[in-house]
Amino acid sequence: MSFSAQTKNELARVSEARECCKISELSALFRMDGSIQISGRRIYINIPNENAAVARKVFSLVRDLFGVQPEVLVQRKNKLRKNNIYLVRIPPQELTREILSTLGLVDDGGRLQEKVKKEFFRKECCRRSYLRGAFLGGGSVNRPSATYHLEIITSNESHAHDLRRLFRRFKLDAKINKRKNWYVIYLKESDQIAACLGLMGAHEALLDFENKRIMKGMKNQVNRLVNCETANLNKTVNASVQQLESISRIRTAIGLDKLPPPLRQVAEARINNPDASLRELGEMLDPRVGKSGVSHRLRKIEEIARKV
Repeated sequence: MSFSAQTKNELARVSEARECCKISELSALFRMDGSIQISGRRIYINIPNENAAVARKVFSLVRDLFGVQPEVLVQRKNKLRKNNIYLVRIPPQELTREILSTLGLVDDGGRLQEKVKKEFFRKECCRRSYLRGAFLGGGSVNRPSATYHLEIITSNESHAHDLRRLFRRFKLDAKINKRKNWYVIYLKESDQIAACLGLMGAHEALLDFENKRIMKGMKNQVNRLVNCETANLNKTVNASVQQLESISRIRTAIGLDKLPPPLRQVAEARINNPDASLRELGEMLDPRVGKSGVSHRLRKIEEIARKV
C-alpha cells in the first residue's frame, strides 16, 4: 500500500465532535470531485472517491449531519489501473437545497458559489477539517524515502487559490502549478510537509514520515562524510606520489646528501613512509615539526626538483 493510501486511511478514521468541523470537511470533499446531477426536476448530489475508507467517511458525514441515508455505488475503471470508484450519492429530496446551502455550494437564491464559504476558514478547527477534506478528496504525498512532495489537485482555479490561502494561514508556503486541465497546490519542503500532516491529524503517518526522514538524513550525512574522506585521501595520495617523484629526481641528479639537513630529513621520512600525512611526517622528525613546516620543506624539495 502506498504512503498516500496509508495516510488517507488514517485521516478517514479521524472523527470530529463539532458539527461545524464536519460540515467544513464534507464541503471540501464535495468541492474536490463532487458533482450535482440534474435529471428533470430531480437533483442528485454525487461525491466519488477511489478510497473505500474515504467513501465510508463521506457516507457517515452525510448521515450524521443531515439524517439522510445516501446510496453507495461501486464502479470500475476501464482504463489504466482498473481500480474501484466508490460513488456516494444523495438522492433527490426536500433537503437537497438545504444540504447544498449548508455546504456553501449555493447561495440563498440557489446560484452556484465558486468561492469557499468564509465560515469554513474562520476558526482554526474548521480550517484543519477543510484541509483534511481537501487532501482526502484530491491529495497525495510521497514516501519520504523518495523525494519530498505533497500535493492537492483540483480542476477549479478559484478553489486552487482558496486552498493556497488556506495553506498560508498555517504558514505553509504552498505553490500552484497548472498541469493540463488541473491546478496543483504543492509543498516541497520536508518540514512543511510534516507540519501539514500534523495539522490534518495524520499522526501515525507523521511519525513514519519523521522516522524515514531521519534515516534518510543520516544516510546522506554518512555519504557526505565518506565522500569527503575519500577526497582527502585521494588528495593525500596524489601529493605523496608527486613528492616521491621529486625526491627520486633529486636523488638521481645530484643525490640527497646535497640537500640541506632539514630537507634531507623530510625527504628520507617521506621515502620510508609514503602513506603518512604531513602531521604524521612532522612527528617523525627530530626535532618535531608542525604540519605547515613539513609542507614548506616539501615545497622547497619540489622547487629544487624542477630546477635539476
